[in-house]
Amino acid sequence: MTAIAWRDRFQVKPSLINPNADDSAKRLMAYLCDIYGRNMLTGQQIGVISTPEVDFIQQETGKYPAVGGFDFMNDSPSRTERGAVGTDTELALKWWEDGGIVTFCWHWNAPKDLVDQPPDNGWHRGFYTSATTFDLAAAMADPESEDYQLLIRDIDVISGLLAKLRDAGVPVLWRPLHEASGAWFWWGAKGAQPCIQLWKLMYERMTGLHGLNNLIWVWNGQHRDWYPGDEYVDIIGEDVYAGERTYVSNVPRFCQALEYTSASKIIALSENGPLPDPDAMLADGALWAWNCTWYGGFVSTEQYTDFEMLRKFYGHAFTVTRDELPDLRSYPLPELD
Repeated sequence: MTAIAWRDRFQVKPSLINPNADDSAKRLMAYLCDIYGRNMLTGQQIGVISTPEVDFIQQETGKYPAVGGFDFMNDSPSRTERGAVGTDTELALKWWEDGGIVTFCWHWNAPKDLVDQPPDNGWHRGFYTSATTFDLAAAMADPESEDYQLLIRDIDVISGLLAKLRDAGVPVLWRPLHEASGAWFWWGAKGAQPCIQLWKLMYERMTGLHGLNNLIWVWNGQHRDWYPGDEYVDIIGEDVYAGERTYVSNVPRFCQALEYTSASKIIALSENGPLPDPDAMLADGALWAWNCTWYGGFVSTEQYTDFEMLRKFYGHAFTVTRDELPDLRSYPLPELD
């Protein structure tokens, strides 16, 4: 790819796939497009039990990440019926009120057929292929089946939570069905086509029925054969876990993501382990739109990221922290042709 063509990939129009996208989503997308290729938003996944990493980052660097990552894991009906209590919707509302950007994934516990054999395959791990016998291909093949209707039930439950965010004016970088091509999650266990069907079903139901016009759709399938089409994807995400204290730009995966489509789409580092070195990203041209470091010690211990790199990352001119974000409630709406 020539230098000119490479630069062109960072020229992304702030249009969204949902023709009824609300102003909150349009403003956030406009901001993302304005800074894409110029700056990267810092991000941190919030743990489903506590948030020690965010507090540690602030203590060590004096900064908060710009993007907070949240998860509807404990809101899955097959978990709540066993006593789980989801808390991330309220945490996300608070994050937005504090000036941050919200991204959500969903470790979707299978709707039924949980193996429930602890410790490795207990019901609480029901998003893993090994922990359920739920057959997505069979469910998608028969819309009249119980399994298909349970998929609908679960989508509707999560839609109700996303509606709370919509009603509060919160745009959401929405990343469902993540890492599908790896097949370690049940939504990817039966191959690409059932997963693509489920993605399209979710999009149509959430936008058409539930009016979730605050969503920006982040696809994270990680293989071009799983790509549902440009009309179903706003942003492409890659999840990359480098080795301990390995601060690479992850440019091979950035280039891989560019090849999923000929359309210009924003590329984000939607999950990472050790922090990527901003200088390496600039040198390699791997200019991710944001990163979202996973929880569990990737930044709060020096096993994965030494504290010198943490301070460099949060203090670098290329990266944007929460205090450096504009007021996204009043950010200029995009002017589209």
